[in-house]
Amino acid sequence: MSVQTISIDLPSDILLAINETEQELISRLKVSLAILLYAQEKVTIGKASQIAGLSRLAFESILSDSKIPISNLQIEEVFDDVDKLN
Repeated sequence: MSVQTISIDLPSDILLAINETEQELISRLKVSLAILLYAQEKVTIGKASQIAGLSRLAFESILSDSKIPISNLQIEEVFDDVDKLN
């Protein structure tokens, strides 16, 4: 998998202010971005878990803890799928 590097400028004292290491902040930003993009339906749950650098199961657990549904299916879509199987 190829990667794209994106840089952002933050205040020089941000790590001290939030009491985190650079790696902890990077991890937090990746997870936050993945959650945001998934919640906005910009990416699939699989792609969001890749962005977060987590397994799909671990990402689904974070979504659940954040009260974000892990499926965007509407009840009508589920019933339509069931009808197709019959």
